[in-house]
Formats: sequence, C-alpha cells, structure tokens
Amino acid sequence: MAIATRKIRRDRRHFRARKKVSGTTERPRLCVYRSNKHISAQIINDEGSATLCAIGTYSKDLKGKIKGTDIAGAEAVGKAIAEKAKAAGVEKVVFDCGGNLYHGRVKALAESARKAGLVF
Repeated sequence: MAIATRKIRRDRRHFRARKKVSGTTERPRLCVYRSNKHISAQIINDEGSATLCAIGTYSKDLKGKIKGTDIAGAEAVGKAIAEKAKAAGVEKVVFDCGGNLYHGRVKALAESARKAGLVF
C-alpha cells in the first residue's frame, strides 16, 4: 500500500467535501485555499461556473496593509472577501475549507468573514 502524501490526503478530503457542498445562485460557495505563504478566498457560483469575487494576501488591495500570512493576514482576507461579497450582492454563502482542517488560519478567515456580515 502506497503512503499518501499530505497533498494527496488533503485532495481526498476536498473531493469528499465537494461531493456534498455546491454553490448556487442563492448561496454561492466561499472557497478557501491555504498555502505555506498565502491564503486566498473566492466566492463561486457553481451553477453558472462563475467566480463572483476573489481576494488573497497577495492581492494589491491587501499587500501593503498586512505584514505576513499569519492569523492577522487571514482575518484581513476574511473581512475583505465579506466586503467584496456584499458589493456583489451576496449575503449568504456555503463554506468550503478546501480539504483543510477548520483550525488556525482557515478558522480565523471564516470567523472574520462572519463578523463582517457573511452568513454561513
């Protein structure tokens, strides 16, 4: 039996979650991607195959405002994605953590998005 790498295990968890979680026009999907250096979030309508808004720590909007990609950076991304979602007319979303554990930076992003007004 082959040993699965960390990426393969994350991909398997993401695939299992994506079988159940799907974004609609009424409730698009808030998808989070976390790497070692950055964290990003997108709001996706899977029915229309369209990305409504996206932001990450590497974005021009946040590049000078945050120092690193720690929890403070994730909170800034969560707040910014909530503001962009409201500008796009989205109030309710479905959360997709992308196969990552709901812990640390992913949790900080989700909680700051909730504080900024997104409902999920």
